[in-house]
Amino acid sequence: MAAARALGAAETICIVDDGGYVLAMERMDGARNTSPELAMAKAFTASGHRRSTHLFNQPGGPAAVGGEAFGIHAMMPGKFAIFVGGFPIVVNGEVIGGVGVSGGAGHDDIAVGVAALQALQQHVGEAFHVLAEADIKR
Repeated sequence: MAAARALGAAETICIVDDGGYVLAMERMDGARNTSPELAMAKAFTASGHRRSTHLFNQPGGPAAVGGEAFGIHAMMPGKFAIFVGGFPIVVNGEVIGGVGVSGGAGHDDIAVGVAALQALQQHVGEAFHVLAEADIKR
């Protein structure tokens, strides 16, 4: 939330477990009323498919036209997101959940998502390694 405030972005941040179930969600004052549903879908997708959501629709990505997963978002309406703002939570090489961020511009959502992963790393300390980068694919 501190990163979102620093950027001046009113965000919703959602954390899910490895099954895509919501563990925590916070909607900042002024965040769009659509952002909770979007943040949940981004976190669900990132956790279940073990990749940052924006990687799905990039040229050559699996959900791009001609990709192996083209149209996948239509199979789970409202739950599967193929746009910026979802990141798997990878600890010691294992996906344990996901974080979804919605409400700002795409670059804000990425910055806040990476900041959330960095905050987790600070919280768990050196005994664990949290992958904290924008482009995650496991």
